[in-house]
Amino acid sequence: MNLDNLKFNQDGLIPVITQNYYTGKILMQAYANKEAIEETLKSGYATYYSRSRNALWKKGETSGNYQKIMDIKVDCDEDSIIYLVVEEGPACHTGEESCFYRNLNLEKDSKPVPFEILHKLYEKIQERKEAMPEGSYVASLFKKGSDKIIQKVGEEAVEAVIALKNKDKDEIVYETSDLLFHLLIALVDAGVKLSDIEEELLKRYK
Repeated sequence: MNLDNLKFNQDGLIPVITQNYYTGKILMQAYANKEAIEETLKSGYATYYSRSRNALWKKGETSGNYQKIMDIKVDCDEDSIIYLVVEEGPACHTGEESCFYRNLNLEKDSKPVPFEILHKLYEKIQERKEAMPEGSYVASLFKKGSDKIIQKVGEEAVEAVIALKNKDKDEIVYETSDLLFHLLIALVDAGVKLSDIEEELLKRYK
């Protein structure tokens, strides 16, 4: 990366948006100077410039919540950048995954947005597997074992195929959602992460 292409402000800083590499979730906003970006590229971990301390700030140096850099993007005007990261802990000092966890009324809003729903469902299924709460459909499947989970994936796949054959949009949406939901359960059961699937799909993108 040629940092001379970037347009730093009068204080030598540039805004940085930090985004989860896999889910697309916006995690935080901070600033970096040229030295911070150079350190980020050198170390492979997100480094910013703290305006309050007037010093470089490597995310996680005190909390342990490091951010591994996967890529850096530059906007069309070259005056802001995005750090695409894999988190090693929450981004926010409050313990929230993202600093942007409230609405305009400053009320906590934890409802997932569409682009992250598969990852959020995966996390929820993992939680059900660990806690095994009474009355949970997902927990009941885990109790019945892998064979039952795999069987359900097969059943839902057949129903999705029938819906596609019928070309009924509402039916296709419903049955495909059922299939994806049960496939996520099977992935959790098999110990396969969504990021593993995404990395494989990236290899197929041409």
